[in-house]
Amino acid sequence: MFVCLCNGVTSQVVIDAVEAGATTTKQVASVCGAGAECGRCRRTVRAIIEAERK
Repeated sequence: MFVCLCNGVTSQVVIDAVEAGATTTKQVASVCGAGAECGRCRRTVRAIIEAERK
């Protein structure tokens, strides 16, 4: 599933960034670009971060 349409980032790419150590939306954006443009996907990125922490 695409999370960030601006940069074409999928949920798996965000999960990979979180598994690599990203713990904030800014860190995810710097790793893969999700949330770096318009910001509409940041809520979804936060949800993925929280889900992966559990």
